[in-house]
This record gives sequence, structure tokens and C-alpha cells, in this order.
Amino acid sequence: MRLEAAIEGVLFAMGGSVDEKTLAQALDVSEEEIREGAENLARELTEQERGIQLLRLENRYQLGTRRECYEPLIRMAARPRKPVLTNVVLETLAIIAYRQPITKMEISKIRGVSSDHAVNKLIEYDLVCEAGRLDAPGRPILLATTEEFLRRFGLPSVEALPDVGAEKMAELQEEAERESTQEEAEVTV
Repeated sequence: MRLEAAIEGVLFAMGGSVDEKTLAQALDVSEEEIREGAENLARELTEQERGIQLLRLENRYQLGTRRECYEPLIRMAARPRKPVLTNVVLETLAIIAYRQPITKMEISKIRGVSSDHAVNKLIEYDLVCEAGRLDAPGRPILLATTEEFLRRFGLPSVEALPDVGAEKMAELQEEAERESTQEEAEVTV
């Protein structure tokens, strides 16, 4: 059996992502051979314009639906399961993505308002998860992005996030502070 076919079969059967080491052990080949086989499989799926694609998520692989097939999929679903991300939730997600691992308190400090609701929504949508605990009084939970975050935003790893320089980050933080001050002023009026 060709290695590419074996990789495809295992990934299809598993449904979720599988790391290189596990694939290598299951198929009795080296991790380098898995990487080469995965590259060949990804190329074949693209060249044949198949309905699936091979996703690489850090050192893991997963089969997923090609973007061009999303519309028919959505029409078939009773209701799309893709959650709507509000501006507040997106802002919170961006903070977590760029500063991970990070605590809720640190997120709230950056945003200038409580972020509990937004963080809870991100956890519910499986875009953020607990990544351990900070070694500090109260042992606050550290938050980080998930594989679902990488899939949803089409990223192979968090290192692929667009670079936001320190100057742009400071500008965004100032803008968030101005907005929260405006919201507070509107509430007190």
C-alpha cells in the first residue's frame, strides 16, 4: 500500500488530528517519511481538486473539507454550527492569541473591562482552552488558543499569526482604552 493512501486512511478513520510520531509508529515508518508522504498527499488532493484537503496543525495532520465545498455543506446542515464572533469576543481572542498563555485578569487589564463573558464564549466555541496555572497566589488559570482556532483561521501554527509590532500594539491598546472610557461615560449619563 502506498504511504499516502495509508496516511489518508488513518486520518479519515481517526476524524481528528494525529501527530507525526503516532502516524509514524502506526505505519512503521520514520517521521521524515510521514512529512514527505503528507506533502505528497496534500499535493495530490489539491491537483485532483478533491473535496477534502490535508491540514497541517503544528506537528499534527487532519483531513478537512476544502473551502470551495463549504457552501453545499452549509446548505445541508440544519443550522450552521459556526459561532458568531462579536467584536468583543474577537478582541479578546486576539489578545489571547498574541499574548498566550495569559490569565483572565491580564486580559481584563489590557481591555480595561471584565472579559469573563468573552473568555467563556471562546471556551464554549473551543477556540481557547486552559493551558495550565500561573505559579502565583490563587494559581490563576492560563489561557491559550486551540487547534480549532488554527483550523478556523487557516493557520498552521500560532507563529504564523501576522506580526503586530510594539507600536501597533500600543496604538490598539490606546484605542481600546478610549473606547472603554467612552462606554463608561455613556453608562453614567
